[in-house]
Amino acid sequence: MPIFNDTKVAFADKSDAQLRKAYWMFKMIEQPALTSLGTSILNFTVHNNFPFVTGIVKNTLFEQFCGGETREESMKVVKQLFKRGVGSIFDYSIEGKEDEETFDAVCKEIKDIVRFSVGNPAIPFIVFKPTAFGRIDLYEAVGKGPELTSSQKEEWERVVKRFDEVCSLCHENDKKVMVDAEETWMQDAADQLCEEMMEKYNQQKPIVWNTIQMYRTGRLEYMEAHLQRAREKNYFIGYKIVRGAYMEKERARAAEKGYADPIQPTKEASDRNYNAGIDFVMNHLDKVSAFFGTHNEISSELIMDKMKAKSLENGNPHIYFGQLYGMSDNITFYLSDKGYNVAKYLPYGPVKDVVPYLTRRAQENTSVAGQTGRELGLIKKELERRKK
Repeated sequence: MPIFNDTKVAFADKSDAQLRKAYWMFKMIEQPALTSLGTSILNFTVHNNFPFVTGIVKNTLFEQFCGGETREESMKVVKQLFKRGVGSIFDYSIEGKEDEETFDAVCKEIKDIVRFSVGNPAIPFIVFKPTAFGRIDLYEAVGKGPELTSSQKEEWERVVKRFDEVCSLCHENDKKVMVDAEETWMQDAADQLCEEMMEKYNQQKPIVWNTIQMYRTGRLEYMEAHLQRAREKNYFIGYKIVRGAYMEKERARAAEKGYADPIQPTKEASDRNYNAGIDFVMNHLDKVSAFFGTHNEISSELIMDKMKAKSLENGNPHIYFGQLYGMSDNITFYLSDKGYNVAKYLPYGPVKDVVPYLTRRAQENTSVAGQTGRELGLIKKELERRKK
């Protein structure tokens, strides 16, 4: 889209060397076979403590997609982004661990993020993944509804306690908290838990925000039914609206286990569903606020057009835009330049622990049609502009 093509604005903070490094990385990610092989090797070498690998990762993928290894180290990026009107959402990107000690440690880290961000408008949201607080198999068991064992009940009570501690702390300190969405087979329990937290803490305004993946079937129907429940119980809804990130895994599991594919049949169907989600939010702003997480230029412009049609100010507090750090700067900085509410997801954590996130991000970039090519084209355009 022409409005998002100003690379001078998009890359104003990037040196030529940084752009060339980013170009090289996206060029590698563009090759599916190379990405698959590279991520396998990377996970193996980091898991087995190859000492030289950490430094290589930190100066390449980590530098592109993460803020730093700690919150304090990441603040340099936070301040740089906020100078240009872009918020940061600290994303403690530790994945793949399923022990109670880790769940408690991550919960403590999230609460520390809340305290760290109090009074700082540069950090408008807190975020965590449901599986950062409990095992995915437990969410699946709870979602299916049959009687849990006594040990499962105790384990689930600990998950609920972690959710409640974070949401309560955010409520006390007037910080918005988003709960990420994950695989469909665990999402029913996560949705129900988010609704319970909203009913408890969203009586005055949306503090707790759930994530809706619009590449899934049935999500619009869920939102409509949820709105009815929220009206009956008189609380506000916050949604992060995204397309989704687990398509290959979802389809493979559905085929293996013989149930209906939960993903929209085509990219076009996902786009239509996302646009329907935009309309849903715009038609219910009295109860619903939304953070539109999207790297799609057409969707971003559509949201802007809908806001204009409703005579909403660009900085309307019910509408946020968001992109991942290291990607779609052409969208992010155009929006901030025009006064819209926009923020970057800013992952951080020890390099070794963040590698699963980084490899997943590389694989997702490979699978999203046109995403990597668009990044490459914009970087190339800016480098050529600077030569003139």
